[in-house]
Amino acid sequence: MSSTPTRGEGHRRLGLRRFVRTLLFDYPYVVRVHLVPRSARRVPADWRRGDRAPVLLLPGVYETWRFLRPIAERLHELGHPIVVVPGMGHNRRPIAATATVAQRIVDAHDLRDVVVLAHSKGGLIGKTMMVSTDRDGRLARMVTVNSPFSGTRWSLYLPNRTLKAFSPRDADLLRLADQLEANSRITSMASGFDAHVTEGSVLPGATNVTFPVDGHFRPLGNPECIDMVVAAVEHWPDAAAHDAG
Repeated sequence: MSSTPTRGEGHRRLGLRRFVRTLLFDYPYVVRVHLVPRSARRVPADWRRGDRAPVLLLPGVYETWRFLRPIAERLHELGHPIVVVPGMGHNRRPIAATATVAQRIVDAHDLRDVVVLAHSKGGLIGKTMMVSTDRDGRLARMVTVNSPFSGTRWSLYLPNRTLKAFSPRDADLLRLADQLEANSRITSMASGFDAHVTEGSVLPGATNVTFPVDGHFRPLGNPECIDMVVAAVEHWPDAAAHDAG
């Protein structure tokens, strides 16, 4: 019997190689974030200053605001005040509860024309704010990186209450997906292959953009991807030029 793989077997092997390679390139960024010195773990005192649109940082699950720091620093240099939500910790609380906490910060500081910058779970929190908690219309738009708007199948196999919220069958996630009116104000940016968000991040009616790299975390520290995110925040009308969907 020939040992040559069939077409299907070859595709599975290629998929496995890409999966493993993606993780190998993905997690060095996570390690770098966690290994920063203690002095770099404090929110910079001058981040609240700026005369451009405020940018609200919403990281992913098990993440802190520091995962978004490279992009936030670029945006602050351009004049955007950067807003971090105190008390988020590693973002393990339910999506709706975290949206309420974040909205209180926006309301308490009377922020207007806010741009949400979110990674992964942060995109679900941001959209929840847009459709539920932002009663005064303070949030102008949102730019997301690898957000599981359609869930991820991994949540079906992981016995973890925090991760179950990302199940493609989750009732709250399905209801959020049905809220289409906010999508036109969202730029959903995603890697070509994301081993964590297996269903992808395409959002109907949104501006959908594909990064030139694979990985869930890698775009947050990749210079070319950072340039793309900054451009999406800075030049909203031009973002459609990158529309992949």
